[in-house]
Amino acid sequence: MKILMIGDVFGRVGRDMLFEYSERGFFGADAVIANIENAAHGRGVTKNVYDEISKTGIDAFTLGNHVWNCPDIVNVFRYNDNIIRPYNLEGDLPGSGTTVIKAKNGVRIGVINLLGRVNVQPYSTNPFLAADKAIESLKSKCDIITVDFHAEATSEKQAMGYYLDGRVSVVAGTHTHVQTADEKILAKGTGYITDLGMTGPAVSVLGMDKNIILDSFIKGYSKRFEPATGNGQFNAAMFEIDETSGKCTAVERINMNL
Repeated sequence: MKILMIGDVFGRVGRDMLFEYSERGFFGADAVIANIENAAHGRGVTKNVYDEISKTGIDAFTLGNHVWNCPDIVNVFRYNDNIIRPYNLEGDLPGSGTTVIKAKNGVRIGVINLLGRVNVQPYSTNPFLAADKAIESLKSKCDIITVDFHAEATSEKQAMGYYLDGRVSVVAGTHTHVQTADEKILAKGTGYITDLGMTGPAVSVLGMDKNIILDSFIKGYSKRFEPATGNGQFNAAMFEIDETSGKCTAVERINMNL
């Protein structure tokens, strides 16, 4: 079976790209998971944005460090179980860090969202120990497990891949908005990529208007950062999973421009 995991969806352009590739069938995926923590003007998710994106047919949505930027995310969590926030956020908070979705072929897929601790806010508990707990909670409810590890440091993401190798089917990093070319299958059968990249404005600095960012670097000040407009890019990875063993058999990185 094929699982498509889509990199950070950024603003209006990113949302448009989701609809574009939804119409194309998402490359024949049996299940689709997207990180949408930048979907509302680059920071967080509103209820209106969630309702809009839900029309693409994507099965599950993950978030990250911008989870609380839009206050009405609380109501999104209250009424929808296919959108999750990082499992290892500290405190008794709205939402869940795991969900289970059903692929087109009936396979039950557990989805875990984790947040890194190196140079990332808000504060979170140890993601490695949290992963152990999340996996234990899902084992009896699903056939395979995927992990979106939203983290800044390459080292932390690589370490997570090795830590979970053989225990989950996929570990995919998100957050940096720059796709890495290190997709691989680890020794015990887990599909891995350090960062899925960004689905959003192609000509931008991490999704933001490049001229505003240039001003901030060159002049030392700038206007408020705003999402870029124009042509879009679609960053993702397709993971082929053996349904019996739960092992990944192939990984294909996807980098499309429109």
